[in-house]
Amino acid sequence: MTRLAPSPTGALHLGNARTFLVTWALARQRGFRVVMRIEDLDSPRVKPGAVESILGTFRWLGMDWDNPEPLVQSRDLEPYRAAIRILAARGLVYPCSLTRTEIEAAASAPQEGSHETSYPRHLRPALKSLDFDGVDRGTGPEGTNWRFAVPDRPVPFDDDFAGPQSPDISRIVGDFVVWTRRGQPAYQLAVVVDDHRQGVTSVIRGDDLLDSAARQLLLYRALGLAPEPRHMHLPLVLGRDGKRLAKRHGDTRVEHYRSLGVPPGAVVGLVAGWCGCTEEGSGRREMSTAEFVRALDSSSIPRTPVVFGPEDDQWLLAQAGS
Repeated sequence: MTRLAPSPTGALHLGNARTFLVTWALARQRGFRVVMRIEDLDSPRVKPGAVESILGTFRWLGMDWDNPEPLVQSRDLEPYRAAIRILAARGLVYPCSLTRTEIEAAASAPQEGSHETSYPRHLRPALKSLDFDGVDRGTGPEGTNWRFAVPDRPVPFDDDFAGPQSPDISRIVGDFVVWTRRGQPAYQLAVVVDDHRQGVTSVIRGDDLLDSAARQLLLYRALGLAPEPRHMHLPLVLGRDGKRLAKRHGDTRVEHYRSLGVPPGAVVGLVAGWCGCTEEGSGRREMSTAEFVRALDSSSIPRTPVVFGPEDDQWLLAQAGS
């Protein structure tokens, strides 16, 4: 079992499409069920109409899923509350009202280049069993974050693409947030709860989330959940400047190319080429999702990041109306 779990914070770009297409194709190859989940808990960034747009793009590309209705995280927070109650009762989490500025001021060595502030160990209070509902008093400015007490040791796991990993989360980010002051679960906790309740056994995504896999495995173990999923982290699609695809690289949204008359088979064909599915020297060609399922070989996917360049854009546009 695997999942497609888009976040409705914007339209899918070609890098997103590549990850989702690979996830879907490998699942269909291996006879896995595919479940759809809408990860919409980052409410300030959720865009109106994004869910319908994303699902429409998936269908246009030829992808499907096996649950009749997607699981939409924001519709029911009780499963996440049940999980945070367990962690609190076991003394594995604690409330933290410190701001990012206060945490940065207390950190002796800022994490250069990290988008997340490392939480210094000396700020952790004494751990004890807590009643989450009794301590958590609100949702909003009066609410509080809750942090998971990270063990002081690496978290080894074998990634099916990136190989053996052993990130030390205590050094990388320290105690991370699992419940936010908005009264909602943070990404790491929500993913664990949902993957477990949806029966997900295989997670395929970009390698920018390798450290997240370690955090999520810590939460699986803290909650006593089994089985733990296998992971496969793929190199990202980058722009010519070596940074992940973004607006600075032009309009790389799948919907943009669709609006210009580019057929879905061209997008699938571009992704297939990025995945090493075309023979050396044969060039790109349009490809259906059924063909992509037959052609994809995970051992042929390049181990280095894919670079989206002008030639990719020009090839897609050349397929419009063909």
